[in-house]
Amino acid sequence: MQRHSLREVKTAKEIVERADHIRFPAEGFQVDIRITTTSNNDDPEIKEYRVLSKGNERTLLMTTAPVIDRGTILLMRDHDLWIFLPNISQPVRLPLSQRLTGEVANGDLARANYTGDYEPTLLRTETIDKETYYVLELKAARRGVTYNRVLYWVNQSNYRPYKAEFFSLSNRLIKTCLYQGYQETIDVERPLQLVMIDALNTDNRSVLDYSNMQLRNLPDKTFTKDYLKKLTK
Repeated sequence: MQRHSLREVKTAKEIVERADHIRFPAEGFQVDIRITTTSNNDDPEIKEYRVLSKGNERTLLMTTAPVIDRGTILLMRDHDLWIFLPNISQPVRLPLSQRLTGEVANGDLARANYTGDYEPTLLRTETIDKETYYVLELKAARRGVTYNRVLYWVNQSNYRPYKAEFFSLSNRLIKTCLYQGYQETIDVERPLQLVMIDALNTDNRSVLDYSNMQLRNLPDKTFTKDYLKKLTK
């Protein structure tokens, strides 16, 4: 494979940035997420969350259902992630890569944008169902990000994300994510349904349905441990 020029590397970054802006607003926003996980013939497991996000550095993830988990809050600031549990005085630090529920890791919701966390390279283009896609390789820019490596398909004509494949430190495929359900939300067609499929057993999957996305003016105090201690009392 030929080496890519500096211009092509810059283009790869631009593609990832544009795709990130389609997935989520750059401004502060709020969104509700319902995650339905199925595994073989087991009954579906449903969990619901409300996410408050400000850029790619501050995220608040509140569990709203089931009732037994209500009051659990994840706080991401910069590169640190903390969990606040009802009736426990001190927050506990968590890795972004740890499983949240089903096929969903903490970082899939707490730090979902790729800009800044990964160094992208444009590998090639592919045509799928008469649509042309950029295929990018994203390598972790630092330690502690959710995935070590990502292969990312982005539509060439409109920069919509189509698919992502996530790999472990040992370069093992962990799961695939499909970006679906595009609807106009805050003036942009955004994917409001994500399907995450386990690489070893495709019967294991989690469907993330996004709803009620709205812009919000979120003061910095919203993303502080002292503020969240009040919420969990």
